[in-house]
Amino acid sequence: MFLAVVSVALFKRFHLPPILAYLFAGILAGPQLLALFAHPEQMHLLAEVGIVFLLFSLGLEFSLPKLMAMRSLVFGVGLGQMCITTLVFTLIPFYFFDLPLAASIIIGGMVALSSTAIVIKQVTESGILNNRRTQLAISILLFQDLAVVPFLIAIPLLSGEQDVNVVSVLAGALLKGTLVVTFLLSVGKWFLPWVFREVARTRTDELFVLTTILVSLLAAGLTYVSGLSMALGAFLAGMMLGESQYKYQLEADIRPFRDILMGLFFVTVGMQLDLTVLMESGHWIIAGVVSLMAVKVVLVRLAARLFKCDPVDAWSAGFKLCQIGEFSFVIAALATTHGVITQQQSSIIVSMGVISMALTPWLIDKSLAFAQTLVKQPNIDADQPVLFSQSPLSDHVVIAGFGRVGQSVARMLKMEGIPFIAIDGDPVRVHESRNAGEPILFGDSSQKGILINAGVERAKLVLVTFDQPDKAAQVISSTRQIRENIEVMVRTKRDYQLEALYGAGASQVVPELQEGSLMLISQVLHYAGVPMSRILKRVRAERKGRYDHLHGFYPGETTEITYGTEDKLEFIHAVVLNSHAYCLGKTLEALDLTRMRVKVKGLRRDGTEVAEPDGSAILQQGDVLVIAGKPRRVERAERFLLEGG
Repeated sequence: MFLAVVSVALFKRFHLPPILAYLFAGILAGPQLLALFAHPEQMHLLAEVGIVFLLFSLGLEFSLPKLMAMRSLVFGVGLGQMCITTLVFTLIPFYFFDLPLAASIIIGGMVALSSTAIVIKQVTESGILNNRRTQLAISILLFQDLAVVPFLIAIPLLSGEQDVNVVSVLAGALLKGTLVVTFLLSVGKWFLPWVFREVARTRTDELFVLTTILVSLLAAGLTYVSGLSMALGAFLAGMMLGESQYKYQLEADIRPFRDILMGLFFVTVGMQLDLTVLMESGHWIIAGVVSLMAVKVVLVRLAARLFKCDPVDAWSAGFKLCQIGEFSFVIAALATTHGVITQQQSSIIVSMGVISMALTPWLIDKSLAFAQTLVKQPNIDADQPVLFSQSPLSDHVVIAGFGRVGQSVARMLKMEGIPFIAIDGDPVRVHESRNAGEPILFGDSSQKGILINAGVERAKLVLVTFDQPDKAAQVISSTRQIRENIEVMVRTKRDYQLEALYGAGASQVVPELQEGSLMLISQVLHYAGVPMSRILKRVRAERKGRYDHLHGFYPGETTEITYGTEDKLEFIHAVVLNSHAYCLGKTLEALDLTRMRVKVKGLRRDGTEVAEPDGSAILQQGDVLVIAGKPRRVERAERFLLEGG
């Protein structure tokens, strides 16, 4: 962990992607350098859980209708790429290196696969997940995950250890896979939404997180037991929840575990780099990596051309997918165990895979530029979305909390034609609002992932409507981390929470009690004959002064003071100066009550009140001094005025 932290910080300083830092940390920690882990393969299963969570998150971005719309890409371009690439890289070792046909077929399959983990993580971080080029690449990756199964089945058969009918084994695996996928889709459509609805109603964050992790692991485990990849099961589970109201909260909950375990996965990949083989055959390995990646780019373009895909999309997808994938390492290990390929051959392929993975982040960043250069079309829009994605909101209002206040604000915004999106954690309210066509997300508005999905980066204003000061402060903090200069308005019931919320970073705090008083005062002044212009001027002055004249009140017998409010309430108290009072004959300036953080609100003498008296005023017997402040400070100030000290 220490090596990973130091490596990521160092690589980030040189503007290099974190994936390279994790690979570097794995190489350092591997058995041939620091040897921190004698058996790194034991960590690999735990690290694969990171891929499970990654594919679960990817599934949330999809839906069954969306996947059906992409079927020609998945089962067309994906199948074409897998068949063509496997065939080409089977013929090369068979004819040019005189390898046995069985070994050549397995090597061809390994080389045909690409890295789902690196590609998905990099395109997600780059914010290009929802453009056509990336979705073409994802379609190919989805088919590759399906194509892993025949190779895992074929390896024992090619080794000659089992005398069985290949066709019957593959047909049985296909039937089993179909049944498992059908079962997962059925459970995801009818059962999972009910489960998460009941979990959400408990309002227990830990239970929601645990349920999310459990569902993704169970789906992955079911497909794994059935001979399919764990990643496919997690993807299907995520996809079935992709249209539910819990989508964004699920994504936010899974992200910390996903990122940590994905880092561990890339560390384990780095550990598999055989430095001895690299030193002995380094020039051949480097040449092989360059040749392999160039050929794979061309073959992806060829497969896409067969299905009339856009040339720029095809070349761009090719540059994204030209590395060797993580499942190739699994196939290599299994093939070595069964004697289909040698340990030397396996080490060379794994070394080529690690190096190609290290180059992938750079290639993904440059993929569009390279594609445009190849087709000589430099002015193509880099961010053109897919046809079935929604255009993001901009200059809208994000409403955190969709209770009565949030809904009232939303109605007024709608009447003025101002776009908004709401966030709420009540599953019933979200369900009712969504059914009514309201733009609302289910989730915790204090989580950055939820705010990002609500489009805070492009919003005009964030409005916090719920009366939970601590949680409101978390929303402010998360919002400021995403976009520092955005306006954040907070509604609160009590004025004593004003300063704390301003201190947390709120642009404007609206205390309900004071605003209600202002509206009442406006009505009273209006009926008393005060001109409306003067009323509006006073209201604006109070708001600008943070309701200074409305703070504080005279406590009564029924005033409740709790442990949580005794240092937040502001009392107004009248101190009658008797003949023995310490402060007699002294000026207000000399007494310096401000050092006790108490304000002088007024001075009453001989039946006449002086509002905000001057500091030079000398106190006399019989005066009534009106002071305001926190309860304890008011008590201390009164004792000082009467007794001194």
